[in-house]
Amino acid sequence: MDTPSYFPVPPGVGMEDNFLSLDDILLSQERLPVRTECVFPRLGFLEKSSDSQDIPEGTKMELPLWLCKGLYEKKRKVLSVELPKIYKEGWRTVFTADPNVVDLHKMGPYYYGLGSQMLHFDNVHRPL
Repeated sequence: MDTPSYFPVPPGVGMEDNFLSLDDILLSQERLPVRTECVFPRLGFLEKSSDSQDIPEGTKMELPLWLCKGLYEKKRKVLSVELPKIYKEGWRTVFTADPNVVDLHKMGPYYYGLGSQMLHFDNVHRPL
């Protein structure tokens, strides 16, 4: 009797994460556009276009979902998260035009999962 070496673990539902799910682990690596709301001292090496030692306030960059969720706080503004382009109004009009020909996997293999994770951030409707 053969037993599989890996038993698939279903991904989390909605805003919940299942840290044993490979899909959730890969989803957490998706990059989100953010703007810093305060200075990040001694982290200038993360910003490739800057020679500064610090990341100044107002810097636009992309960070992975797991880091955005860790840094984001409603009371203390550390960073603002923007909607990725595939969720913006321009793409939504494409979906209403002909949703049968839109390949969501091409736009991102975790389209629905990332959309549900965006619920963690309350200011995503505000453009940067």
